[in-house]
Amino acid sequence: MTASTPDLKAFLLATPFFGGLTDASLDLLVSMLVECSFDAGATVVAEGEPGRSMFIVKSGRLVVSKRAHSGSVIPISVLGPGDFFGEMTLIEMQNRSATVVAESPTVLYELTAPKLYACYKADIHAYVIILQNINRELCRRLRRSDDRFTGYLSGDDG
Repeated sequence: MTASTPDLKAFLLATPFFGGLTDASLDLLVSMLVECSFDAGATVVAEGEPGRSMFIVKSGRLVVSKRAHSGSVIPISVLGPGDFFGEMTLIEMQNRSATVVAESPTVLYELTAPKLYACYKADIHAYVIILQNINRELCRRLRRSDDRFTGYLSGDDG
C-alpha cells in the first residue's frame, strides 16, 4: 500500500463500505486489501464475466455501463473516490452485472471473496457491519434507480 496506514484508515472510514468499523476491525480489513492501478481506458470488470471480488475506488473516475438487448452500451453511473463496486457478485455469486471502465488513471482497493470469508471467520462483528453497509448502499442505488425509472415513465427528465 502506498498510503500511510493512518491516511488509508481515515479514507476508508469515510467511505460507505467501511463506516462504523472499530479500529481493530479496520486493521484486519486493511490487511486484506490489494491495491490495483488501471490506466485510462482499461476495463476493470466486464459484464458477464465471473467475479470473485469487489473494489473500493481510491482515486480516479470510472464509468459503469450495461449492454442493452439491442447490443448498444448504456452508461449507468460514474464512480469516484470512496465509491465501491463489484459487491453484487460477492453476495449473489453470479457473473458481473455490468462493465466498469477507468475513464482516467485509477487506483482501486480489491477485496476478494476468500478474504471476505476470512473476515467472517476472524471477526463476525466486522463482517455483519460490512454486509449492512453493502445492503444500505444497494438500497440507495435501488431508490435512485426507482426515481430515474419513474421519472422516465412520467416524462419528467429533471
